[in-house]
Amino acid sequence: MAGPLTGRVALVAGATRGAGRGIAVELGAAGATVYVTGRSTRERRSEYDRPETIEDTAELVTAAGGHGIAVPTDHLVPAEVRALVDRVEHEQGRLDILVNDIWGGEKLFEWDRPVWEHDLDKGLRLLRLAVETHAITNHHALPLLLRHPGGLVVEMTDGTAEYNRDTYRVSFFYDLAKASVLRMAFALGHELGSRSATAVALTPGWLRSELMLETFGVTEENWRDALERVPHFCISESPYYVGRAVAALAADPKVSRWNGASLASGQLAQEYGFTDRDGSRPDAWRYLVEVQDAGGAADATGYR
Repeated sequence: MAGPLTGRVALVAGATRGAGRGIAVELGAAGATVYVTGRSTRERRSEYDRPETIEDTAELVTAAGGHGIAVPTDHLVPAEVRALVDRVEHEQGRLDILVNDIWGGEKLFEWDRPVWEHDLDKGLRLLRLAVETHAITNHHALPLLLRHPGGLVVEMTDGTAEYNRDTYRVSFFYDLAKASVLRMAFALGHELGSRSATAVALTPGWLRSELMLETFGVTEENWRDALERVPHFCISESPYYVGRAVAALAADPKVSRWNGASLASGQLAQEYGFTDRDGSRPDAWRYLVEVQDAGGAADATGYR
C-alpha cells in the first residue's frame, strides 16, 4: 500500500543517529525515498566515535517501507554537499523535503561556563557545525527543491523561539547556535514563501537519543528506570516522535500555513493526531515551563 509520501524525495542531513535517524525512518515509513547523510560510516567513524552509521539508518528507512540511500557527507565541505545534491538530481530529478539536522556539538559545549572561560576553539567549532553546515546545505540544495512547487525545509533546533527568547540555554555558544537556526528558518520562510515552498524550525522535546540513553544507563525498552535518578525525564520522547512530526508536515497540503514558524513535536502531535511509538503524546516544552522550570515535582500526568 502506497504511503502519503510515496514518490517524494527527501534529504535528511545529519541522519546518523538521534532525531535525524528518527525523522529519516518515519519519512520512509510514509513511503518516501530518503537520502541520509553524515560522517559516521561502517568504514570510518567521526570524532563522536560512536557505533551508529548512516548505512544503518538507510537500512532502517528501507525496512520501514521507504527507500533509504546513505551518502557519506561532511556538510562543512561545500564540494561534498554540491556532489550530494548533484547525485540526488541525477538519480531522482527532484528534491521535495530537506531536513537540516546537522549538529555534532555534544562534546564541544560546556554547561554554564561564560564565554570568556569557555574553550574558544570548541565554541567556534560548535558554531561551524551547527550553523555553517546548514547554510552550506541550503545554498546547494534549495535550487533543486524549488524546481517543483510544494517543497518543505525543516531546520532542526533545540527549543522553541518563545522558550529560547526568555531562557538562557546552556552556554553562550550553545545558546547562539540554537537561536541562529531558529532565525534561519524565519529568514528562509521569507525567501521560500513567495516561491511556493515552506520553511519551518522544529524542535523535539527531551529526546531519548542513543547518547542520552547511554548516559543514563538505560535502553529504549527500560528508559523509565532512569526516573529515580532524573525524575523529569518522565516527559522524554523517542526520536520517532519528531520524525512523525516531519512526516505529518510533509504530507499536509496546507503546510504553507506554518511558513517561517517555530514548531515543536508535542505541538504538532496535537495538531495532526500522531503519537510516539508507545502511544503517548509528550508535550515537553509546556511541561518544562509549567513544571520543571517552575520548580514543581516531576509529574508528566496531563503532559503525555
